[in-house]
Amino acid sequence: MVRNPLHLKRRSRLSAILIAAALLLAVVIPAAAVTFGELDGEDHPYVGLMVFDVGGSPAWRCSGTLLSPTVMLTAGHCTFGTSGGRVWFESDVQSGIPENGYPSGGGTSIEFKAVYTNPNYNDGAFYLFDVGIAILKKPVHTDTYGVLADIGTLDGLATQRGLQEQSFTVVGYGLQSVKPTLSADRVRYRGTVNLIDVSGTAGIPAGTSVLLTNNPGKYATGGTCFGDSGGPTFWGDSNVIVAVTSFGLNANCKGLGGGYRVDTADDQAWINTFLK
Repeated sequence: MVRNPLHLKRRSRLSAILIAAALLLAVVIPAAAVTFGELDGEDHPYVGLMVFDVGGSPAWRCSGTLLSPTVMLTAGHCTFGTSGGRVWFESDVQSGIPENGYPSGGGTSIEFKAVYTNPNYNDGAFYLFDVGIAILKKPVHTDTYGVLADIGTLDGLATQRGLQEQSFTVVGYGLQSVKPTLSADRVRYRGTVNLIDVSGTAGIPAGTSVLLTNNPGKYATGGTCFGDSGGPTFWGDSNVIVAVTSFGLNANCKGLGGGYRVDTADDQAWINTFLK
């Protein structure tokens, strides 16, 4: 989640999450933009900027992916505890403010009809079941939607490293940089990252998360940061989603980033109940 006035309330809640998780995850931080990426333009029109309400008022923003005209996939720490919200699909939401209605709605936004969080989600250990769904009040018709990866896709890639495609595309509306200059335009960016590990990290068990990093040897090719939470990690250049952006390992969005895997049987069983 991007740290701006819209997210001041979110800051205190995230602090509570970090304190509760301190024994296991002293440096794991919920991720909320693509750092050092490139403008996405209209390459992923089915990825949107989502604003979630708490008590009827805008509280924080995340990213998400349409799986169908009305079903959006995002992170559980984005949907948890919310009372509703809305989404924008423009590639550049920033330049359309205030006419587009950001962040309160109206303009070009589409309201959520309902918001759901994985029933096993625990806000004190958000990284274990970090997936959520938003249902739109109005359908969005596009030529392409995101699709869930086959079950076990990441396990197969991890065990056949070097034999298959190992690069992934992350997309989101989060921070473009933290230091030395804070850049937080509400613009859709994409970046290329590489698979590092699926065996877990800092207390997160195997089978839950995937660790990703910028392409080795290629400076500033992209990574995730605050505001990208819930955004998709696509396999290569496809529309196949292997994970949603979940956490980072430091407050400057450097080094490794973490995705919550959606190529697992239990998560897909839950997600698919909304796609029937």
